[in-house]
Amino acid sequence: MSTFAEALHQRILVFDGPMGTELYRHHIFTNRCFDELNLTDPNLIEQILADYREAGADVLTTNTFGANRSTLEKYGIADRLVEINKAGVRIARKIATSGSQSSGSNSPENSQENSQENSLFVAGSIGPIPSGTYTESELETIILEQVDALWDSGNGVDVILFETQPSREAMERAARAMIKRPKIPFVLSCAVVSEKESASGEPIARLLAPIPENLAQPIAFGMNCGIGPEGLLQATEEAVKITHLPLIIQPNAGIPKEFEGRQIYYSSPEYVATYAMRLANLGVAAVGGCCGMTPEHIREIAKMIKPLDKGRSAKIILHATQPEVKEQPETPFQDRSRLSWKFARRDWVTTVELVPPRGYDLTETIEKSRKLYRHGIDAINIPDGPRASSRISPLVVAQQILREANIEPILHFCCRDRNLIGMQADLLGCAALGIRNLLFVTGDPPKLGGYPDATGVFDTDSIGMSAVQRRLNRGVDLGGQALSPTHAVIGVGLDPTSLDRKRELDRFRKKIDAGAEFAITQPVFDPNALLSFLDAIGDCPIPVLAGIWPLASYRNAEFMQNEVPGVIVPDETMNRMQAVSKYSKEDQLAVGVEIAREMIAAVRHRVCGVQVSAPFGRVEIALAVLE
Repeated sequence: MSTFAEALHQRILVFDGPMGTELYRHHIFTNRCFDELNLTDPNLIEQILADYREAGADVLTTNTFGANRSTLEKYGIADRLVEINKAGVRIARKIATSGSQSSGSNSPENSQENSQENSLFVAGSIGPIPSGTYTESELETIILEQVDALWDSGNGVDVILFETQPSREAMERAARAMIKRPKIPFVLSCAVVSEKESASGEPIARLLAPIPENLAQPIAFGMNCGIGPEGLLQATEEAVKITHLPLIIQPNAGIPKEFEGRQIYYSSPEYVATYAMRLANLGVAAVGGCCGMTPEHIREIAKMIKPLDKGRSAKIILHATQPEVKEQPETPFQDRSRLSWKFARRDWVTTVELVPPRGYDLTETIEKSRKLYRHGIDAINIPDGPRASSRISPLVVAQQILREANIEPILHFCCRDRNLIGMQADLLGCAALGIRNLLFVTGDPPKLGGYPDATGVFDTDSIGMSAVQRRLNRGVDLGGQALSPTHAVIGVGLDPTSLDRKRELDRFRKKIDAGAEFAITQPVFDPNALLSFLDAIGDCPIPVLAGIWPLASYRNAEFMQNEVPGVIVPDETMNRMQAVSKYSKEDQLAVGVEIAREMIAAVRHRVCGVQVSAPFGRVEIALAVLE
């Protein structure tokens, strides 16, 4: 089993939710010492942690948030400090090593995957310690006696979690104390309130600045409590620019409201899970919950995060070729399709995206395709279940467009819905139907769409499928057996506005190494972001098409900004759309088209063409952009 520090770099971990508000939900009121329940009501603590385990948590946190000498003295039980902390560890470890995770799903695939590691991680919780009445030496002693009780000579927790720390001073105090425990891994997590600051007014840049080298170094930074998902998302957008340490993000379930004497959190599990996915897209190492979160919130987070993470971490194994099988030469790139011929000549390429209909009547789709062909568009992009929607097979749509409209499709090929055997079968089907241009995408998690109980397969990702297709082009299948070579043109996606630029660049280079021959970007609204990304790539060896989305209205701009993963609409663009929001839809659309044309003009000298989306299926908008 990996260590906790290693796991932070291997996959996105799901933390459990809060203990305090769950105890309150179980009618344990705030005049009780919650930490003492480890001794007086261990069954209740076990039940809460078991609920989080069954919800899909990878990390369970001990019920020791206030089990320090300063807090326990208020209840007259400071002499039981070691006993309380060790009991908290014992309970968490018992639940972490018993049963099997459901990860928010009852599917056999998930059950098998989650049984591969019998134990979850256990984090030893240490909350803030009042500093006003103690010297620095006394504070260090208070910190270390709880650390020692939780760690227990290596037989206790997997990591010490200093959580809800109120200030940079408190975080550095913990790091200073841990100098005396150099072998114990620890995380520093601060509380963030409104305006992306601590309660004392310290900005994210100070809170998460590198810890001085003369202090012990945490294995990760965290932000928890204080604000809800939207606020911590904004704080995380700042944090990823500041620190290279893994980030653990645990928002509250929104802002509580008083109802009949109780503080109630109204953020739904689905709402919270959507933000968890956005946090994952920023590259955080772990997501969990703080005040107001329940096991149902964690269940929805796990259902959202784990399929997404599986797609990112899946590795594909191509079997060695059979002794008598040799790879054959690939068809020259320029001879595979009309699109690849234009790419090879470095001609300007125009493509338009058409989303397949939800029904099976393709009459309107074919007519739109014919119109695009008459206007000289080179190819039509056909998404594969965008945002996890269920639509007619895009392969069928691509076949009909090619046959009836005489225009080449670019078929998006998603790794979410099929296992490797099914995907190879469809790739061979594409070859049989003459569908040559393929764009491999990992795909959105099923939770995003209208079928939240569907499971994501994610046997591999876009990198792995690029490698599979290249091998098919060379006449060898997944199992190393010979077949007739296919002639596909291998495309991949690219997100130049990713806040985790290092990861995006690394993945893009891996896609090229795996066989990618062209790329299409996410919709880009900031030309400088795309140009800067291309500068970072250097001498890009494959053609890149810029994704262009003409905004139909200010409301459409808000949707793109807030609801579409991987899309960032600059403030300047939002302001331009907002300025005309009081006018007619036609006026708003005219500004959206103008912005799209400006975007193309700004990047034309650096890309090989564009993919223009047709908002709401209106191809005349896409054509207006390209005039």
